[in-house]
Amino acid sequence: MSELNRTVLYDTHVALGARMVPFAGWEMPVQYESPIEEHKTVREAVGLFDIDHMGQFLVEGPDAMRYLNYMTTNDVSKLEVWDAAYSLMCYADGGTIDDLFLYRLPEAYYVVVNASNRAKNRKWMQAHLTGFDVSITDVSDETYMLALQGPKAQETLQQVVGMDLNELPFHTATRTQVSGVDVILGNTGYTGEYGYELFFPAEQAVQVWTSLTDLGARPIGLAARDSLRFEACLPLYGHELGPDITPLDAGLGFAVKTDKPDFIGRDALLKQRLEKPERRLVCLEMVDKGVPREGYEVQIDGASGFVTTGMYCPTCEIYAAMALVPRSLAKTGHEVDVIIRGSAKKARIVKRPFYTPAYRR
Repeated sequence: MSELNRTVLYDTHVALGARMVPFAGWEMPVQYESPIEEHKTVREAVGLFDIDHMGQFLVEGPDAMRYLNYMTTNDVSKLEVWDAAYSLMCYADGGTIDDLFLYRLPEAYYVVVNASNRAKNRKWMQAHLTGFDVSITDVSDETYMLALQGPKAQETLQQVVGMDLNELPFHTATRTQVSGVDVILGNTGYTGEYGYELFFPAEQAVQVWTSLTDLGARPIGLAARDSLRFEACLPLYGHELGPDITPLDAGLGFAVKTDKPDFIGRDALLKQRLEKPERRLVCLEMVDKGVPREGYEVQIDGASGFVTTGMYCPTCEIYAAMALVPRSLAKTGHEVDVIIRGSAKKARIVKRPFYTPAYRR
């Protein structure tokens, strides 16, 4: 077994009593105390996440915009300086390579990718440089990434940031200082709450982390991060997305701009959009008792699908799942069977999402 990577804050997490687990090649904190209490902290107050396992690429050069517009599904040409946008990279058949976030800096584009896909993404992007005057630099190792999330994130960060946070709209970014450290600060996140993601030199991770926890931000582990994103129906690669799951299957059509110039996967996604996806990602709420786990079969009127993610929703206080099912049967209110350990357990298709994100209310 290859040795796991550790973030700069590894010793800090251990000192805080975190339970460390392997995740995407890294040894990461899955919980510090109770995952449910950590989940509620982010919904009600403010939590701090070490997400330095994620990858960051700097894409620069005269053709940077044109290159990223060809490589990703969203329309990069529409981004103004300091805008941030969700996008995806796809194979020619429409299958998903990864989902990612793009930040347009004044001098370059900053691309944030999933930890498990960092090496794959880098190779894929480098393999398509021909014809573009552009360079790609993997800055993951020297850059640290933290997320501060929750209804009290702004008032907490405001105490140590060198700007008025009211001037930073949702899905934009800027350069500023946090506790005297130069950062790229994005008004973005992955929890369904308002919050921020911070990028800064890795050697200053302890300084920034400590300054925020001293102000009351509570450390949050991967378990709560998963339940938070799940309640808001935010996709996780390897679950709601993958080589055999297109963005349209996953209900992410808002980030697929088939009316822009050619991009990898456009024809396949345009065909799927015109002919309608054969399957659809739906939300299930359990009627019978049972926990719908990933991979469990979902049966509907003689047809079948499968659970992509399933768990207890602490905010909604229900057991629920996201599942890929035949589109013709994906109707709100429709009852289905989830096969749990050989037994059929009733569930109901409900409106998406389970929890309405703060930024959509």
